[in-house]
Amino acid sequence: MSTMIYNVTAVLMDPDHTVLPNAYVVVDGHQITDFGAQRPQGFTGKCIDGKGGILMPGLVNAHTHVPMTAMRGYGDGNNLQDWLHNYIFPVEAKWDDRAIRACAALGLAEMIASGVTCIADMYMRTDAILREVEGAGISANVSCGGVQFEEPFDPAKNHDCQVQQALTEAWHGRDDGRIRVDASIHGEYTSHAGLWDWMARYAADHGLGMHVHLSETQAEHEQCRARHGGKSPAAVLAEHGVFDVRAIAAHCVWTTPEDWAILAGKGVTAVHNPMSNLKLGSGVAPVVDLKKAGINVALGTDGVSSNNCTDFFGDMKLAAILQNGVRHDPLALTAWDALEMATVNGGRALGRKTGRIERGYEADLILLDSEAVNLIPCHDAANNLAYAAHGSNVVMNMARGKVIYKNGEFLTIDIEKVKKEVAGYALPLLFGR
Repeated sequence: MSTMIYNVTAVLMDPDHTVLPNAYVVVDGHQITDFGAQRPQGFTGKCIDGKGGILMPGLVNAHTHVPMTAMRGYGDGNNLQDWLHNYIFPVEAKWDDRAIRACAALGLAEMIASGVTCIADMYMRTDAILREVEGAGISANVSCGGVQFEEPFDPAKNHDCQVQQALTEAWHGRDDGRIRVDASIHGEYTSHAGLWDWMARYAADHGLGMHVHLSETQAEHEQCRARHGGKSPAAVLAEHGVFDVRAIAAHCVWTTPEDWAILAGKGVTAVHNPMSNLKLGSGVAPVVDLKKAGINVALGTDGVSSNNCTDFFGDMKLAAILQNGVRHDPLALTAWDALEMATVNGGRALGRKTGRIERGYEADLILLDSEAVNLIPCHDAANNLAYAAHGSNVVMNMARGKVIYKNGEFLTIDIEKVKKEVAGYALPLLFGR
């Protein structure tokens, strides 16, 4: 049965930055089939009254570590390396699948409630995460974050090579492509050439995308150059074919003009994570320069452990105003730029037709309450969305044509059960509480 959402102001996220007042959008199956400014006569499907709200494409969180909701606020006040080695890695060694599933469900619920309909996640025990993604209803490109500490390299003995193969065979393309598996390199500094070559070949042979961390900190960037005769992480990974498939590179804070040329030439998307990068003192990604170099720039929250929440509207606002402040230019990054990073650019990054209200695109749509006090008045819908909106303003989340959240109620996640699992099992396991 078709569904029509009407009585909304629709922000299409098309190249013309169209905003349609008194709009309607028709959904059939998991695709958008029609939209316009006047409600069609004789429609016989299900109708959803948007009550004058703002309808926009669902948000695409292009770099997440979903189960790390368990570490919210844990280890705060440390740089990346101390934070990882002294706090995060010791806790992560205690994970089991049950705890992963509980904390992943909590993370997915938080994102769904604030308007996210699609994610790119990189984390361990990936099969357990995927079981929660499958039930939650959102779309996901998921990877295991491949690492290689052992030498010499033997793919038959490398844990993440085995996981990559198993995940691809079991999950890639499930539910008509809603769930996809990407290949991954956690980072240059957590792996060696053997894994880079193997992952690059595996991705190319199986039609997978690639997900990597890239030049997040100055130390990571400079230590790579010292190890590889002056070559940056982007240059080293490119030489090994890592970027010869559709690829996303998270952070890119310390990338250089030479790196930008490599990324642009390979069609790599840079995923900006402003909240995490600032909180960990990693720096500010050169987003304006990346865009000028012809690089697609998307937006991510990173893990809750280094962001503390996944209200994507907060990350969107920070992404917009941060560049303006750093560059002393109020037009360095506009509201529309930020909205594109959070929607259509993210869809492009993940190889999905999402992030726009357009015929043939996925019916990933969110509705915001335009009567919320922080959205009154509305002189400009894009400015309100980029600078004033909160995740709490989302009153409906429709993922691939299915309403999964409405008026504060989760329709695909038993949130009370999840809370009990997190408090009664996951946290005691990880922290001895």
